[in-house]
Amino acid sequence: MAPWWRTHREPGESARSVIAVPETLTARADVPTESPERYAKQLVSHLGRRIEWTTEGATSTAAIAGGTGVVQVGDGVLVLRAEAPDAETLDRVQDVLGRHLERFGRRNELTVVWTAERPAS
Repeated sequence: MAPWWRTHREPGESARSVIAVPETLTARADVPTESPERYAKQLVSHLGRRIEWTTEGATSTAAIAGGTGVVQVGDGVLVLRAEAPDAETLDRVQDVLGRHLERFGRRNELTVVWTAERPAS
């Protein structure tokens, strides 16, 4: 039996290399708030005690628990994104970002609701 990458080849077609690219799982939470800048600063500062953040403009990014966390300030909204190679890691990144933000925003009843994002095709 031929290897999976050589199951079909047209006459005259040369062999090609196939590289498997792992799919990144992504989730997003749009958290409406009158103070997205304040909550972003508080979240990044608090988590920055253990995690190094990179901030460019309104977006801060960090490696969290084997994945990536993104905090982005929008107009009346704080956007959280979690990216990871597998579901378990994605859950951990979501938990770290979401749990802390909800705790900081308890007084204003901030709620983090994650939705899965489809990978770009």
